[in-house]
Amino acid sequence: MKTKETIVMSVGGSLIVPDKPDVPFLKKLNTFVRSQVKAGRRVVIIAGGGKTARYYQAAVSKVAKLTSTDLDWLGIHATRLNGHLLRTIFRDLAYTNVVKDPREQPRTSKSVIIAAGWRPGCSTDYDAVLLAKTLGAKKVINLSNIDYAYDKDPNKYKNAQPIKETDWKTFRSLLPKKWDPGLNAPFDPVAAREAHKLGMEVAILNGKKLKQVARYIEGQSFVGTIVR
Repeated sequence: MKTKETIVMSVGGSLIVPDKPDVPFLKKLNTFVRSQVKAGRRVVIIAGGGKTARYYQAAVSKVAKLTSTDLDWLGIHATRLNGHLLRTIFRDLAYTNVVKDPREQPRTSKSVIIAAGWRPGCSTDYDAVLLAKTLGAKKVINLSNIDYAYDKDPNKYKNAQPIKETDWKTFRSLLPKKWDPGLNAPFDPVAAREAHKLGMEVAILNGKKLKQVARYIEGQSFVGTIVR
């Protein structure tokens, strides 16, 4: 029996819950994932925390002094809530449990696997890389609300240039050196270090443009960034 191709996608919380659950996006994601399953692929989605995480982190910060670990755990539980949201959408196709430890092989033949945050010190980007390793996948698709990664923050610098293709050494030089729960970067530096070590390919794509994601999966030209 031919082994299914595994597509591992880290779906940013900014797509799932930009302020409240984005129903139009969820409908498009539902159609997209089902089309990939119909094409014979297994789809693994790692859910981000989005505004849910930030609302809780901001609220508690106004009441008590928090450590980075406290902030991380709030974010992790937000990803798990979003993960359950996705698992419910795909309940007819998905593994029963939301995967929380990316090092453990899910015991399922289901075509859709939903995962969420694991432990403090990293983001769901890192969980996606580790889960891809566990499942034997060589690529990770990172979906957010930007078309490309840039050489510097395009919100601050008008001359920021989009990156279409680069290597890990160059890409990692553009990222912060350490993980922080409030980090705003195209990819978690802890995840980047692990992906570099594993020789993994990461594609950074706009999750609002799922046709471009399909083009990447099919090996066609696409709008986005490749790091390898």
